[in-house]
Order: sequence, then structure tokens, then C-alpha cells
Amino acid sequence: MSAVISARGLTKRYGKQTAIDGIDFDIPAGRIVGLIGPNGSGKTTTLKAALGLIPFEGSLSVMGYDPRTQRDALMQDVCFIADVAILPRWLRVRDAVDFVAGIHPRFDRARAERYIANTKLKPAMKVKEMSKGMIVQLHLALVMAIDAKLLVLDEPTLGLDIIYRKQFYQNLLEDYFDENKTIVITTHQVEEVEHILTDLMFIRDGKIVLAASMDEVGERYIEVMVPADKVNAANALQPIDQRTVFGKSVMLFDGVSRAQLSALGETRNPSVADLFVATMKGTYA
Repeated sequence: MSAVISARGLTKRYGKQTAIDGIDFDIPAGRIVGLIGPNGSGKTTTLKAALGLIPFEGSLSVMGYDPRTQRDALMQDVCFIADVAILPRWLRVRDAVDFVAGIHPRFDRARAERYIANTKLKPAMKVKEMSKGMIVQLHLALVMAIDAKLLVLDEPTLGLDIIYRKQFYQNLLEDYFDENKTIVITTHQVEEVEHILTDLMFIRDGKIVLAASMDEVGERYIEVMVPADKVNAANALQPIDQRTVFGKSVMLFDGVSRAQLSALGETRNPSVADLFVATMKGTYA
């Protein structure tokens, strides 16, 4: 199966600053990919390139289209939720639903109304009467009710409290995602999306520093709590990061067998957040 998104030598420069530095990656269909990176790492720029919102250098194919020249056709199969939902202040909830139903052939009104019914939004409510979180909820209801093959989420739950964030991701799995759809998510709240991801991509300084399935991550990376008498033996296996907890060294290894590490202490799989910090900064501090 051809990739839903395929990049080769993807590069974006703003003057002398390089935002994306010649990256290669492929995202197949039916995956939920977390594109994770610190501020200024290039993740949002990568998404904008894929959506045809900015010019770029290199090769980039999205759903078989070139975003630079075929954006209108591309956006028939793609939905995008940005970190800031901008809706007219005079717009009522029911008018927003009517508008999207009138312009997009794959909009499911019943699904949008079902999402809205689980919020405090009312059909006659205007945007100017809503909190920031309620505006985000309306935006999410409208976009997620479109039957798109590719859903791009850039900090989709920014402004929502933890209850609605958890509900959003639950809806994403139960009501939206299937093997024919692909979802790309950027977020700083990695702990909240870890359980739904099938793949990870870490980006730093415009370069992809990790691209693997969650199964591969689970096999590659192992964390060990090492007692003092085995620290030297553990260091000989070249951990990629370490910290101290209750007087014991906690070391992170890449590509060392679990059987070998079990002889050094208690093992576990690191969280995505721990792996991210170690990959980005070389420390858990």
C-alpha cells in the first residue's frame, strides 16, 4: 500500500532559518501518528507543508497529491484542526452546522449534533457567548463529523479541560478512526495520547530523530532501575540516558535485549514523555 504521506528531502526555510531540514518519512494508511517535538522544532511547519499552506523544497505527496499544485483536490480527503479555532463571533451553533452541511458532501450532520449534545453548547448560542473551550468543542464537532481519509490535528484539545480532552480522544477512537483513516497528531500533552498512538515521530531542529511504530519502540527502549553494585556493568552497555531515584540509578537503553538488562535490575518500558525528554535533552531533569 502506498503511503498516505510521503516526504523526501522535505525542506522549508524562512530567510536564513531552516525550519525543516531535508527530512524523509512515510505514513501508511490506518495509523495514528504522534508528531512530537519542542516548540520551534518544525512539527507545525511540516503539517502546513502537507496541507499546502506554505511553499517548500523537496518532494511531498499527500493522498497521492502534490500539496503545492493540487490543494483543492487534496482537501476533499483531508480535515485539519489547528491549535486555535477561529469562528465569527456572531455565528450561532446551528448556523455553523448548516453551513458545513451545505459546503461539504461528506459532512455527517447527525454525528456533529451527537458531539454537540455531549457539551454545554446549545443550537442558538453565539460564538461571542462561548468560553475558549466551548469554541474549541464546536470546531471539533464540525471537523470530526466530516468523513475524511486523513485527519491532521495540531494541538487539537488546547483550551479544553482534562475531562473534555479525554472525551475527545475517546470519541476519536470510537466514532471516527478505522483502518481506512489516518490521523496525525501534534501535542504537548503526550501522556494523554500515548495509549491511542500506533506510531511515533520525534522531530528536533527540523530533523526527524525517531520514527518507529509503538511496537518497535516497546522492543527497542527499556528502562532499568540499577542497584549500586551493578552500575558499572550497566554503564558498560552504554545507556542513552540516566537519572537517580531514591538512591538508585535509572538507566535508559536502546537496542539492548531485555534478558540481558533483567540481570541488572528491574526493567520497564519508558513512557513516551520520558523517552521524549531523553531524546530531546539527553536528561530526565
